[in-house]
Amino acid sequence: MTENLHQLAALLQARDDLDARIAALTGRSARPGDIGEFIAAQVFDIELARTAIQAGYDGIFRSGPLAGRTVNVKTYGDAFTGIDISPHPCDFYLVFSGPPRPVGVQHHRWQISAAYLFDTRILMETLTGRGVKIGIATSMRRGDLEAAQIFPGTNPNAPLRLSSEQAALLSLFAEGHAAVSRTALDVDDHRERRHEFADWLKTGGLPDLTGGTGAA
Repeated sequence: MTENLHQLAALLQARDDLDARIAALTGRSARPGDIGEFIAAQVFDIELARTAIQAGYDGIFRSGPLAGRTVNVKTYGDAFTGIDISPHPCDFYLVFSGPPRPVGVQHHRWQISAAYLFDTRILMETLTGRGVKIGIATSMRRGDLEAAQIFPGTNPNAPLRLSSEQAALLSLFAEGHAAVSRTALDVDDHRERRHEFADWLKTGGLPDLTGGTGAA
């Protein structure tokens, strides 16, 4: 039991270190929502609001067919469980979603398996017409998501056509590519550890588990 606590402490420290690196890269927190906004800004050329708590929308499209329109970016493990719709005005909702969550699975890996773009006016009319309560975790039908899907590019009537570059960038966060990226990260970590060990040998020291270098 004590060993489990030691392992947990080490894993939490490692996760915290990665979160700090993500925050340094994005300029925001490592929370899924903030990561999603950063990805959306890079892929769709969105100028994000100066504050992450901007009411109604997260940014404005700077180019393309939606230039000048406001957008609220949402990131979910599974969008089919519902999306949060704000009472504040916004032109579009851009939703990133992972795959459906299997029953009994404890860890739902972070990934973007699909992206959806909703015209807020049309979405509100559709939901209101069905008598759906609009707000937190607003219930969505599978048909709603399928009609709004812009990634992967399997929707012939997609509300927005992605360029090959945009699709490739979103694919970086899909399941298959994520596995490759994790392998590369493991290789880089192993290479870094080999270099550290080589340096220890050159100095005649051995690694100290407390973080220093002890004498051989």
